[in-house]
Amino acid sequence: MREQDLSLSRLFEEERPRVHHALEKAVGLLPPPVREIGAYVLLAGGKRLRPLLTLTSSRLLGRNDPELYRLCAVPEMIHAASLLHDDILDEADTRRGRPSAHTCFGLRPALLAGDAMLALADCEVTVFGRTDMVECVSDAMMRTVAGEAHEIALQGSLSHSEDDYINVITGKTGWLLRASCRLGALYAGAEERQVEALSDFGLYAGIAFQMVDDALDFAASDITGKPCGGDLREGKFTPPVMRYVRELEQADRADFTQKFTSASFSDEEISRIAARIRECGHDAATRALADEYLRRAEDCLALLPAGPERNILREVIPFIRDREK
Repeated sequence: MREQDLSLSRLFEEERPRVHHALEKAVGLLPPPVREIGAYVLLAGGKRLRPLLTLTSSRLLGRNDPELYRLCAVPEMIHAASLLHDDILDEADTRRGRPSAHTCFGLRPALLAGDAMLALADCEVTVFGRTDMVECVSDAMMRTVAGEAHEIALQGSLSHSEDDYINVITGKTGWLLRASCRLGALYAGAEERQVEALSDFGLYAGIAFQMVDDALDFAASDITGKPCGGDLREGKFTPPVMRYVRELEQADRADFTQKFTSASFSDEEISRIAARIRECGHDAATRALADEYLRRAEDCLALLPAGPERNILREVIPFIRDREK
């Protein structure tokens, strides 16, 4: 691909087979008893944004070699393992339109497969012999677990603030995108200010990514291909729900609170609330909140070398902002 032809969409298309091959190699390193489960989860497809961020960050700062593909598989393994664990915790029957791993292979084997993928991700980064890269991955794992644990602690609560919500999503989503960028920068041997700029870019992009995801939770199912209102069913007090609750009359709020805390909404009630959230623009307001973080992400790019890779990172911003699924 010529430099002038580089774009985010072209990169997704061109790199997908190579990233898939790297993930297949990673699956082959898993213990045989959980290898089939690992393949089911890790090779299920998707945009592969995290590997692309690792690849682009390293290339932006001047390093591009075959071992970079081995490195870019690391954040994707952590991501896949977290999704596997999420589905178990949320008792979700489907993931990306097909049965969740634990419904196919059993709860305990799926849980152990997720643990094995996290352990493998940790092992794979050690082969590069860089303590700062190992620390980056360990930090991302710890922060992701902390964010998930914080979210579980707040489940069914209507009393926490938007700041609490941002703390949750910074951990559960932001830190892994941060690590995806940071790994590439560290691998390239970048200056500290460039490493931090790329790390901050990933962090802010990750926070915005989750906010858009939470806005999309209330989009019509025929647009996203996913059940509508999952956060209501799971008792997650996200910004669209926060804004909806604020406009309720006292009696309606009491009824909503009882059903939210007990996870007892009917499908009809969820559809009605989701329609109201869209009608009042609470999902759009959440996207506007994401825009604040995307602006911060864009500001970070000014500290990085100009060129086609920086342009690709700039394209990540509208990719996140305008997501429809």
